[in-house]
Amino acid sequence: MPAASALFEPYTLRSVTVPNRVWMAPMCQYSAEVFGPNAGVAHDWHFAHYAARAAGGTGLILVEATAVSPEGRISPADLGIWNDTQVEALRRITTFLEGQGTVPGIQIAHAGRKASTDRPWLGGAPLAPDSEEGWQPVGPSAVAWDERHTVPTELTIDHIREIVGQFADAARRALDAGFKVVEIHGAHGYLIGQFLSPHSNKRTDEYGGSFENRTRFALEVTDAVRAVWPEELPLFFRISATDWLEEGGWSADETVRLAALLKEHGVDLLDVSTGGNASGVRIPTGPGYQVPFAERVHNESPLAVAAVGLITEPAQAEKILANGEADAILLGRELLRNPSWARQAARELGGDVHVPDQYHRSV
Repeated sequence: MPAASALFEPYTLRSVTVPNRVWMAPMCQYSAEVFGPNAGVAHDWHFAHYAARAAGGTGLILVEATAVSPEGRISPADLGIWNDTQVEALRRITTFLEGQGTVPGIQIAHAGRKASTDRPWLGGAPLAPDSEEGWQPVGPSAVAWDERHTVPTELTIDHIREIVGQFADAARRALDAGFKVVEIHGAHGYLIGQFLSPHSNKRTDEYGGSFENRTRFALEVTDAVRAVWPEELPLFFRISATDWLEEGGWSADETVRLAALLKEHGVDLLDVSTGGNASGVRIPTGPGYQVPFAERVHNESPLAVAAVGLITEPAQAEKILANGEADAILLGRELLRNPSWARQAARELGGDVHVPDQYHRSV
C-alpha cells in the first residue's frame, strides 16, 4: 500500500530508490584523526553518528563534506577521501546503512580559501600556515574570506586541473566505499562556490569574469565526476542559491541558469542552500527560509530539488512536498537533536518507515 504521506513516498533517481523523502544533510563532525596514516579516516564516532540516523528511519544519508585532498579540508580534523585507508573505514559505514534500508551518499568537497581553520568548539579560528596543524589555503583569487583568514594562493591553471582530477579520484573511491550517491559541494563559500561568485572570484582568465567563465570550474568538476561515476547512480550538486549580497555576488537568477547546465552535464538533483561566501552578511533566517529558493529552481529548471534550512516539524516538511516546492527534504540540525525524526514523523503523518527489529517495541 502506498504511504498516506508524501514524506514517506519512495523516490527514484536513475536506478536508486530512496525509501522516503526524509534525508540527512551533510554536516561536518570535525572528528577525524589529524596526523599520521589515519589522518582523515572515519572512526567509531562517525560510525555511531550515521548508524543512529539510519536506525531512526532516515531514507538517505549524505556523509559530511569529505575532502578530496589534504589542503581541501576545512579543518585538520575533517574526513578525507584521498587514499584507500579512508575508503576502508567508510565502507564499514555504508554497509551498515544499506543493512537498515538507508541509501548511503557522500559529499565530496574542497574548502578553498576557507581551509585551515580550527574546530568550531575550539573557536573556529584560522590556523596559521606555519602552525602545527595549519597549511596555506588556495582559492580562485588572492582574496581572503575575512580579515582574520590567510590570503589564499591564487590557483594556477595547472592546479585547477589537478583539483578537477582529485574530485574524479574521490568519486572513484566513493564508489569503492559503497556509496550510491555522490554530492559535489558547490555551496557555503567553499572552493567551487568561490569560483561561481564575483565576490570571491576576481580572475581575468577563462575562469573569471562572465557567468560562463565563473561556472567553468563547477562544470569541469561535474564532468570529471560524472565520467567515473556509474551511469546508473545519481549525482547531486549542492549550491548556495544566493550570497545574500545586494550586488557583486552570486544570485538566484544565476542559480537557475546553472541548474539547467548541471542537468545537461549529468547532475540529477540540486541541493539548495544559501550563503557562506561573504563574511558579515546578515541572513534573514526563520522556519523554511531557504525553501523559496528551492521552489524557484524546482519551477524554473529541469532538475529535481531538495530543500533544506530550519525545517523542523513533520507537518512543515509534508507541506513543502505537497505544495510542489521540492522533491525531498534535507534535515540538518534537527537530525542532530533527534536521530529518530523519521519514525516520529511517520507516526504523526501516517507514513510507513523502516524500524529495526530490535526497536519494534518502540512502535
